[in-house]
Amino acid sequence: MEIPSGVLADLVPRRRLLGAAPLLAAAGFALWILVPAYPSFAVGFVLWGTGLSFASGALQALVYDELLRAGAARDYARLIGRSRALGTVAMVVAGAAAAPLMAFGGYTAVAAVSIVSALAAAPLGFTFPEGPRPTEDAPAGDAPAEDAPAEDVPAAKKAATGTAPDRGPGPGPLARILAPHIAVARTALTEVRRVPGARRALLAFAVLTGLTGLEEYLPFLARSTADGIGGTALVPILLLPFFAAVAAGEWFAGRGTRHAAVLTAAGAVLLAAGALTGHPLGMLPVGAAFGVLAWASVAAETRLQDAVSSRARATVLSMSGLGAETVGIALFAAYGLGSAVAGPGTLFAAASLGLLAVAPALRRRERGPRAGRY
Repeated sequence: MEIPSGVLADLVPRRRLLGAAPLLAAAGFALWILVPAYPSFAVGFVLWGTGLSFASGALQALVYDELLRAGAARDYARLIGRSRALGTVAMVVAGAAAAPLMAFGGYTAVAAVSIVSALAAAPLGFTFPEGPRPTEDAPAGDAPAEDAPAEDVPAAKKAATGTAPDRGPGPGPLARILAPHIAVARTALTEVRRVPGARRALLAFAVLTGLTGLEEYLPFLARSTADGIGGTALVPILLLPFFAAVAAGEWFAGRGTRHAAVLTAAGAVLLAAGALTGHPLGMLPVGAAFGVLAWASVAAETRLQDAVSSRARATVLSMSGLGAETVGIALFAAYGLGSAVAGPGTLFAAASLGLLAVAPALRRRERGPRAGRY
């Protein structure tokens, strides 16, 4: 759903999608508690994933375009980074609150609070300011005659040649509906291929965002370092540096981006070194590496935003989202297969190679007038 929802976000008001996204998640959660069966959980996850795709790309595109309209596009990294830092803190608070809530009211109470939270978020999506979107200019070769309106182009051609043009069969209803969607998708592909720096930024953002899936396995890494010391009971404490570093990396997004390549490579070294220590203190450099990863992903996304125009901005961002999901699935498969022959420390060190490989894509971009294209 990533790219179709991105194309839609470039054709309709984006805040409509932002308002609909949490409603889909709420519907999925409600299905889980009302009809607790495997098909219901499967459909619920589809609804949740669709809601996430509706917001993915649409939110970033809307925020960037409105900042661009206000002449404040350079503030995008700082604003989006701080919003994500607050989201990370909120996630930690929600996780801490889930345990007593579960003890008080069970699974139903947790699901009910989740539904209420999603429903409360829905109206906020509609409150975003959103100005008119620019329209694509007609190619010069297709311009009508000077005195002829657009709808009279065939008549103008007939007057010039003395014969009526052969129009052929008109497009069907489905073709007319799909035409604007196809046009947006083509614009997005063209910009990714031809705009300097766009392809490199998209690749970097997709890989960096996909690598954040490693956080799913952090408890395994923490547990492996705590053997003989505190075991599983020590895991929550060992994860604190991770949450603190990620929130800090997101909060300070937009600063020092000219050194993004070097800092990303340093993050890869920290991840490998910390994971291979086999000691609880190794979780400190591991957490720092995830902070760098969060910071670098905002830097890559901002460069992608600067490179593309508003006409297909959400679609391009959704393309990067699709790439991130693909990297994430590949990461899960690789970790699952690798766990049969290696421990968490080795697997995390191996994953650091992906971070190291993408670092050159974050080298300081060339100077040019393309930043903030509307």
